[in-house]
Amino acid sequence: MSDSPDISIEDVRRAAERLRGQIENTPCLHSRTLSQITGAEVYLKFENLQFTASFKERGAYNRMSRLTADERARGVIAVSAGNHAQGVAYHAQRMGVPAVIVMPKFTPMVKVERTRGFGAEIVLFGENFDDTKAEATRLTAERGLTMVHPYDDADVIAGQGTVALEMFAAQPQLDCLCVPIGGGGLISGMAIAARAIKAGIEVVGVQTEHFPAMYALFKGIELPSANATLAEGIAVKSPGLITREIVRRVVNDIVLVSEGDIEHAIVLLLEIEKTVVEGAGAAGLAALIRHRERFAGKRVGLILTGGNIDPMMLADIIERGMVRAGRLARIRVATRDVPGELARAAAIVGRAGANIEEVEHQRAFTTLPAQNAQLEMVLQTRGPEHIEEVLRALRAAGLPAELDTY
Repeated sequence: MSDSPDISIEDVRRAAERLRGQIENTPCLHSRTLSQITGAEVYLKFENLQFTASFKERGAYNRMSRLTADERARGVIAVSAGNHAQGVAYHAQRMGVPAVIVMPKFTPMVKVERTRGFGAEIVLFGENFDDTKAEATRLTAERGLTMVHPYDDADVIAGQGTVALEMFAAQPQLDCLCVPIGGGGLISGMAIAARAIKAGIEVVGVQTEHFPAMYALFKGIELPSANATLAEGIAVKSPGLITREIVRRVVNDIVLVSEGDIEHAIVLLLEIEKTVVEGAGAAGLAALIRHRERFAGKRVGLILTGGNIDPMMLADIIERGMVRAGRLARIRVATRDVPGELARAAAIVGRAGANIEEVEHQRAFTTLPAQNAQLEMVLQTRGPEHIEEVLRALRAAGLPAELDTY
């Protein structure tokens, strides 16, 4: 394996010089608890602590720092509904460069307003990304703007590669990098830098099963893409032409993770590391959980690529995570339909140490005989063993109870 003929470690080092003082040199720390859980030695690079909460600032600034005076005066344009949009808009504002961000019509308004808050002109166009890109191409030609591509650009790739330089400066003992892949800009730059620093380093990419485009290219197979994923930051149906060639040359392997794996990883990072990540930012940890034997015993560097997750989505993920962990359970209890039975069942649950979050008293929609009722209780518990303890206590009191496994 060798470096791409177009981008070298020297390009990445020059990018690091340009970025000095312009972005955060984010922490890269060992996680003792995640290491115990995964069986690997886990080191986390907290790119969710960048000002715009994403590594995308690196490539955006490196590309824009190389604009000519004429290009700066005319301005830049980007097509993005997420982190790249904010990275371009933020640094364009800092540099005094006019910026146009073209977003699909369906982009959530919170993202639109956050990007507009950096002073960018927002153009909402198209029902899908192909239409949006076509409009951006038209505006580029019409206004003489310079396109800042989210991943398929040598300067952007070199900028993203600076993540690896910082990781090895902080943790030189790393022997594996596990990197999320969307269009491929991050893993391309990091792999080029990492191999120059440590030739034997293993570089493994991660994609979601819903958007496996680079995985399919790498494996030489055909796989369809879905319409949506929790990891929207890596939801790319067509990887870059530059990046796919670099990935083919310098990446060892690519693995897939499920939506459930990503949800689990988000909850673990929140609970254990007290850090908020978006779906794409949790993909690396999801890979270590899903493919435990693949990474066992290795010193693995993970990049928490971004933290821009919708609060309502995060709340849903936390609740679903509590269900999977047995911390939140729904049980069904059969009772006689007489006064005091609901109170009796609630008292038994309380004495067993569980907390009732919701309760529904059902008479009509049940297969129980007349003059009987079914209680559906959502309980906060300490875990699966505690759930069984509650069920035993109810049954011992003559109240048939079972866990609703959906």
